[in-house]
Amino acid sequence: MTDTTPRNSLTLLGLGDMGTALARTWLAAGHSLTVWNRTPAKAGPLAAEGAAVAPTAAAAVAANGLVVTCLLDDASVRSTLEGIDLVGRDLVDLTTGTPAEARARAAWAEARGARYTDGGIMATPDMIGVPEAGGYVFYSGSRALFDTHRATLEVPAGARFVGEDPGHAALHDVALLSAMYGLFAGISHAYALTDGEGVAPKDLAPLLSEWLGAMGFFVGSTAERLTSRDFTTGVVSSLAMQVAASGTLLRTAEEQGVSAELISPYLDLMRRRLTADPAAHGGEDTAGALLLLKKR
Repeated sequence: MTDTTPRNSLTLLGLGDMGTALARTWLAAGHSLTVWNRTPAKAGPLAAEGAAVAPTAAAAVAANGLVVTCLLDDASVRSTLEGIDLVGRDLVDLTTGTPAEARARAAWAEARGARYTDGGIMATPDMIGVPEAGGYVFYSGSRALFDTHRATLEVPAGARFVGEDPGHAALHDVALLSAMYGLFAGISHAYALTDGEGVAPKDLAPLLSEWLGAMGFFVGSTAERLTSRDFTTGVVSSLAMQVAASGTLLRTAEEQGVSAELISPYLDLMRRRLTADPAAHGGEDTAGALLLLKKR
């Protein structure tokens, strides 16, 4: 199949909140957009804005060389595209999934004659089409596909290519989201400790923001230590000291009637690293504790 459609022409499968936000941004930028959704009613408002609504997923895929999927999950992508001719198509999957799912989907698409790039969206729907919001999308897989369609892909949000391994976009996505939830856990614990104690949340908020910002150095220092595997040079707060001090955090939580379940896993990890070999690990930075997380 030869693709004769213009570069600013594309198909979008999936019109949930994120898919609809993507569609509106491409339409506002003047792109020719064909859309399909399992529930046809969701396409109505976009038709009024200029989108062509395909009656079937197969018709939508046939309409353009660039096909973007933004569906519920990997199984939805498979069921939607199963049996559809993908020869000559460029498939960009923005459906949230795992690295393994992305690699399997890439092999599946390539076996059917399509180029494949996976994407991990680091934005909420209201950030799409708003450059100052700072949202972007990780892409990985076919570099040729990405280079061909980069201008189109950058319309909704910034585009960051992170390698030809199709799983790397999902890996970066989940790594950043995992760090975010760890941060949320600590913030939640802090508010729980002070709740009902005459400390107004609005007064604690700027202190939390300032402190967490000051601790941001840990991101870079951990990267350096993991690269060098040197966990002892230049240590300011040793593992032994932090494990000893962690008891205060746990006792305070107990006194305040607050569960320590959000912070105890990390404190336990530090303690395990120390007790495994106090002489070897006592003087380390806490970054070495994360080695215990690896199962292989």
